Amino acid sequence: MTERQTSVVVLGGGPGGYEAALVAAAIGGSVTVVDRDGVGGAAVLTDCVPSKALISTAAYVGQVEEASKRGVHLAEGADVDTTLEPELVEVNERILGLAHAQSHDIRERLETVGVTVLDGTGRLTDASTVEVTLASGETRTLTADMILVATGSTPRVLDTMRPDGERILTWKQIWDLQEVPERLVVVGSGVTGAELAQAYLGLGSEVVLVSSRDRVLPGEDADAAELIENVFRAQGMEVLNRSRAASVERTEDGIVCTLQDGRTVTGSHALIAVGSVPQTEGLGLAEAGVELSESGHIVVDRVSRTTARGVYAAGDCTGVLPLASVAAMQGRIAVAHALGDAVAPLQIRGISANIFTEPEIATVGTGLASPAAKEKGSPVEGEPGIRQILMPLATNPRAKMDNLSEGFVKLFAREGSNVLKGGVVVAPRASELIFPIALAVQQRLTVDQVAATITVYPSLSGSITEAARRLHVTVED
Repeated sequence: MTERQTSVVVLGGGPGGYEAALVAAAIGGSVTVVDRDGVGGAAVLTDCVPSKALISTAAYVGQVEEASKRGVHLAEGADVDTTLEPELVEVNERILGLAHAQSHDIRERLETVGVTVLDGTGRLTDASTVEVTLASGETRTLTADMILVATGSTPRVLDTMRPDGERILTWKQIWDLQEVPERLVVVGSGVTGAELAQAYLGLGSEVVLVSSRDRVLPGEDADAAELIENVFRAQGMEVLNRSRAASVERTEDGIVCTLQDGRTVTGSHALIAVGSVPQTEGLGLAEAGVELSESGHIVVDRVSRTTARGVYAAGDCTGVLPLASVAAMQGRIAVAHALGDAVAPLQIRGISANIFTEPEIATVGTGLASPAAKEKGSPVEGEPGIRQILMPLATNPRAKMDNLSEGFVKLFAREGSNVLKGGVVVAPRASELIFPIALAVQQRLTVDQVAATITVYPSLSGSITEAARRLHVTVED
């Protein structure tokens, strides 16, 4: 007997969309992806991949100075200019080139496994029908057993600081800059603002970071945020805390940012990083019976179902967690559930996230941002039954070899059971170091099990097991 093939239509080709399409094709679905801006979405084309490439490039500037701190100098009499100067046009061309190459690779993979990719926009006319307007202007009507909405988000735009693409910019528009901004005013000290502020500082800009809160990265671990703010200031960045921006306007040769208390900050350019909004308007969601939150996000359960039967959603348009990795997992779970494959509901316990500043800040475990940790395992304020420990990297032998003086490993454990509940790593490549902690959290390992795992010596990961050993509780404790 021939099984009926399930038809799947995916709106949006970002991580939530293309990962879902790959899984759906692998388990026998007939899949069509409708994408407007390019396969890979903002994560590949204008956000994650390009911004991290820019940060990586900025890290090369000043390498000669870093070498001298390690006793490595130019040969005596060498006629070499030791100043590294970025050519932003070349930098951006390289970054966009690799982003488009990644997008091409993803599209090629989709088409290789039989996924149809349509360039255009889609709109639900009901819970099983999508009307597609192709880039050519042609329209098509697609019927589907399952519809996945994965349309992502876009930079928040305020009327008082409206981008013009030349002097006042969002993170989508910075790739058209022809030269490094002389003086960049960054409005917003969240993840995007902090990352790009430090990147342009490294490229040679004079940077002013305008933060409406008491510190930068207000939603992150207090120890990590305090450390990175101190690093910013030490590198020459001007950080304005408790300074809410009221407006940003263009002047004859730059911009002026007016704060709510009346102060003004001038610059050559402004980067507006005040959050994102879901791209859910004009998709016919309400007509199809899909519930939206007050913020415009699609309401989903832990297997990515919406309130309309047969309609699922994944990624930033859902507001679950604005991470490409979470979007991809939501998409995979959605199609597995819809097509009858084995599936486990989304579990955020072991989800790790990273901020690509220098040093990087990586975290795992939700609700554990806390005031400064003590040297000995101490209670976490607002989290009864949780103990924490902070191990500075400065005591680590590998850190000494690499001339690292800033950074730490912090672990959180449950009292009594000693089960690891979360962690924070502030270090170069913290995005790699957080994985063993995330694995331990996901698998509910105890601090003793982590401590009993032998690490390479010398290595930065040795600080993870050392921190776990210090969270060990004896009977006398």
